[in-house]
This record gives sequence, C-alpha cells and structure tokens, in this order.
Amino acid sequence: MREGCVPWPASTAATYRAQGYWNDDVLGRRYTSEPGRETRTAVITPTRRLTYGQVDRAADRLAAGLRARGLDAGDRVVVHLPNDVETVVLCVALFRLGALPVFALPAHRTSEITHLVNTAEAVAYVCADRVLDCDYRVIAQEVRERTGSLREIYVVGDAGPFTALAEVDADPVELPAPRPEDVALFLLSGGTSGPPKLIPRTHADYGYQLRESARLCGFGPGTRYLCALPLGHNFALACPGVLGTLQAGGTAVLAPAPTPESCFPLVESAGVTATSLVPPLVPLWLDAAEWTEHDLGSLELLQVGGSRLDPATACEVPEGLGCTLQQVYGMAEGLLNFTRLDDPEDVVFHTQGRPLSPADEIRVIREDGREAGPGEEGELFTRGPYTLRGYYRAEERNLVQFTEEGYYRTGDVVKRTAGGDFEVVGRTNDVVNRGGEKVPAQEVEEHLLADPRIRQAAVVALPHPHMGEQTCACVVARDEDRPPVLREVQAALRGRGIAAYKLPDRLVVLPGLPVTGVGKVDKKALRARLGG
Repeated sequence: MREGCVPWPASTAATYRAQGYWNDDVLGRRYTSEPGRETRTAVITPTRRLTYGQVDRAADRLAAGLRARGLDAGDRVVVHLPNDVETVVLCVALFRLGALPVFALPAHRTSEITHLVNTAEAVAYVCADRVLDCDYRVIAQEVRERTGSLREIYVVGDAGPFTALAEVDADPVELPAPRPEDVALFLLSGGTSGPPKLIPRTHADYGYQLRESARLCGFGPGTRYLCALPLGHNFALACPGVLGTLQAGGTAVLAPAPTPESCFPLVESAGVTATSLVPPLVPLWLDAAEWTEHDLGSLELLQVGGSRLDPATACEVPEGLGCTLQQVYGMAEGLLNFTRLDDPEDVVFHTQGRPLSPADEIRVIREDGREAGPGEEGELFTRGPYTLRGYYRAEERNLVQFTEEGYYRTGDVVKRTAGGDFEVVGRTNDVVNRGGEKVPAQEVEEHLLADPRIRQAAVVALPHPHMGEQTCACVVARDEDRPPVLREVQAALRGRGIAAYKLPDRLVVLPGLPVTGVGKVDKKALRARLGG
C-alpha cells in the first residue's frame, strides 16, 4: 500500500539495501521457525502466559479469521487496545495478513479516533470493552456515526452490539508475504500543528530499527522486557520494545499501567531485566523503590525517553533502582539516539545520546541558517534508513516539514557535544511536551474556541517540576462578569471527546491577548508574563 506515501529515492533505497541496513525480513514472520522457540515464553501479563508457539498459532488463526471476514492486504485497521495478549497477537496477525495497524493510544477518545479513521480510511476499529471508567464501545458507536469507511468494529471482551475479537477464528491459510519495502504500520506524530499525522513505517525500515536497537541495548533470549508504557507508542513498541524483544527471542512482560503498584510485582514475578519510562515516572519509581517489599534485583536496564530527563533525577537511578540508566531521544518519524551502555556517567546523566545508525545523516541549523558547531544551539534536521520521507496524505505539511534534499525538520532545538552526543534544549514548534505526551496547541485552541464563553484562546507551555511542561490555556471571556473557570472548561473539552492529557492544567483569563507586529498572538510575551 503505497498511495499517499512518500518513498525513499530509488538510489537511496538501493544503497540502504546494498549496505545491509535493509533486508528481506518482514514484520510478523513466524517466530517458531527458529529452533528452540516453540515452548519458550513469549508474553507474560499479570494473569496469562503465552509461548512462542501459542503466539504463532493464535496469530495464524486470527489472520485467517479476519481474511474470511473481508480484511485484505493494504486495509487499514485502527488498533485501540491496552497492553495485553490480544494486542500482541493482533499485531502479528495484521502483519502476516498485510493489513496495516494504525496505533491509537489508550488516552485517545472520540475526536482522535474519528480523525484517525477518516485520515487512514480505516475499514476496521479494534478496541477494548472497558478500561477503568471508559467504555470504549461508546466511542466505537460515536466513531461509526461520524465516519464512512468503517466496515467492522471488533471488541476485546464483552462486544455489546459489535463483534467479539475472540470469535474471529478460522483454520490457517497460506497468505502472500508482504514485500520488505511495503508499508507495515502507521504510527502517530506528536501532532505539533493540529491532530496527529500518520507516519508510514515499512517492513524494511522498521525491521532495521528494532534489530539494531535490540543489538545496541544487548537484548537477547534472556531479556525480559517490561512494557509499562502504551504498546502502541514507538518507544515501547520498537526501541527495541516489545517487537525488538520478540525478534531477539526474549520475553515481553505487559503491564496494565506504568505505576510502581502495577509494575513492581511484575518485575519480581517475571524477573524483568529491562523497561522504558518517560521522565515524570522516574521520581515515582525512585520514591516507591525505597519502601517496596518487591524484589527489583533482576532489573538491569532502565531506558528513559519522551522528553529530557533532568540530570539530578538521572543521577539517582543507578543507586535508587540498582540498574543502568540509558537515555533515549527519538521520534516516531524515525531517528533514535541512545546513550550507550558503557558510556561514562557524565554522558549518561547530562545528554540524550547519539544516533543509532552510522547511516543517520544529521544537520544542526542555527537560526541564521548556518550549521551549528559543538555547543551551539540549532534545529535538528535528519534523514536515514529508518526516518520517513513524508507523512501520509499530507502534501502541504510535507512541503514545510521536509527539505528538498529529504531531511526531516524535527522542530527540536539541540546542542551537540564534542563527542557527538545531543543535549535537547527545547522545541521550535508550538507544542507542549507534557511528560512525554505531545499536546498540540493549535488543536486545543480550536476546541477552546468552540466554547461559547471564550472569545479568544492561546495555549502555551509553562515549566513544571515533574511533568517538564504543563499546558496553560490563556483565554479572553465573552462575558467579563462571568469568566470561565478551569473545571468548567475541562468538562466542556471532555464533552468534545478529546484525550485527557490534552486538557489544560491551568486556565488564565485575560482582558486581551498580546499580539506581534503582524497581528499574531505573541506567545513569547504570554509565557514571560506568566513566569515561563
């Protein structure tokens, strides 16, 4: 499925293949084709265990069942599931069928899922029945009413008016293998300008990413990787994540939530050796480790990424959790940077690592357009064997986000040390990095302006000691005598179906918004006024 996707130039693709970055492997290949895997444990949850043989057989039957119901290669499927066995099996089944998962995040609600279905022209949506206080079947009904392409809605658990995923079953059939350079899946952008854009990842480029990151991180048959973050997030999926762990013959341990209460028992019972967290979770884990009765002694590696980890917290990890810290700076669009396992403490505590691949091409461009030298700030531009050349069906955005030479403009402001490691300084784009969750200011502003009490709105990032940044909504009220309050605005936004992490943390009502000389809202002045 290549319509709407921007390919690598033919000569570049040939070079990546000739140099071994790309090969003929495809995602979802049979795990038990390798000796000794049939009875080895592949997946562990708090209540279930599956061997590699069981994963293979379940995925084969599910792929055949989906095909019998009309799903075909190239069809898009929005996957909106928690960390559980069904999510892993479904991913493998879709890869084998050649259908393309579009990975939604658990926090997404009607607004985001509708956007994903419409943009991808998805023919199927897969969700849980309920998770905590959210009934995803209600979301499914609302999405079906707002979209035109959906043919099937599958539910894990009590399906209600829809089809139970457990009932989709058929005897395995021979399926044509996808080509390595075909699109395998869609990830989501951070949504720095409006709703998230779709990131097409191919079997070749994503396969290289997970193989090489698994090698760099030392993953192998003895690895027990705890997937604490949402599995549909690039970090937990393939950096090296669950897919890299299974590729290497290890065991993926799936936690329902990234809290110490959910994860520490699994670390002990499953003998977890590695996991990944975003920075706001690290202090929580460090505090809980001081009083927990669970044995965390098996943990060898903690990856931290999604936003910058402050050096003071980084310094506490080796002693507080008894493991090696690895900082990871990357993006679903491609480029990954890692501190290495043998790096000195100064590098690990104060930088966000260096590129994964020798074929990663990097430019750091200052505001004046010149290349930045060591220690100078600039925007990071990149291209390489696992970095996309364009978002899906986003021609206008691609003209802005990519240079004529194919470099991706990341929007990240970085400094590069003399040793080649990056220090992430901030963002050029209008986005709030709320504990690793990217909150697009423009999208939230549009929802705020739908509130009849609000005449003007501007969303800015303000510093926060634990989240890194918090979302502040600055608004001008239509009725000065009855200004909106935070809880009312949050309730109205929930009613519009946006994800909870996009709700403003703070609301400031102003008589007017400052503007620049060309009439645009001056967000720099707003942040300065509010102490940002």
